[in-house]
Amino acid sequence: MNRLNSEAFVLLDQHIMWSDMIGNVIGLIALALGWRRSVWSWPVQLLSGLVLFAAFFGHLAGSAGKQVVVIAVALWGWWQWNRGEDEDGRVSVRFATWRERAAMVGAAAAGTLAVSGLFHAYPTLSWDPWPDAYIFVGTIVAMYAQARGMVEFWFAWLLVDLVGVPLNFANGYAFSGFVYVLYGALVLWGMRDWWLRSREAGQPVMEGAPA
Repeated sequence: MNRLNSEAFVLLDQHIMWSDMIGNVIGLIALALGWRRSVWSWPVQLLSGLVLFAAFFGHLAGSAGKQVVVIAVALWGWWQWNRGEDEDGRVSVRFATWRERAAMVGAAAAGTLAVSGLFHAYPTLSWDPWPDAYIFVGTIVAMYAQARGMVEFWFAWLLVDLVGVPLNFANGYAFSGFVYVLYGALVLWGMRDWWLRSREAGQPVMEGAPA
């Protein structure tokens, strides 16, 4: 563990740790696999969660706790995607209903308030309760939407990144900040692909054509 949390190199006056670098590179691979709708996205996310938990533990409680949730949701998402493959061997995707969207927004708001309240009550858990709670809950919502094959998964990750990038730089996790910028580009490409595939899946079959 000491080796994993040791410094790998210095980039632009930022000290890059091995755990931060390795965990985020694995996470980037997991996101790319999610874009391809490959079930392997989940075991790779599981591995990323284990490494990043080691990176954040003892410093960013919210981010470390987030990785525990990432591990649990990755196991559930793995099971969900193994049940939801379509004709090309990949998971089916769709847009969420308005009721599902409202439920996710409501859960995100309530969860952020609750977790932030916990961090304020116990200041040793997080030095910056609001963004830490936002990232913690936002990640759960994003992974839930991904597990259900919802296109909104990509929108949720974008909202998490908007806070995650500056928070990582502020706490010395520079490699996380750099990788999150790459996440942003990959999220946009993945969003486009899932969006197009959800429209294709929703198109009616022409009369006389095989279903």
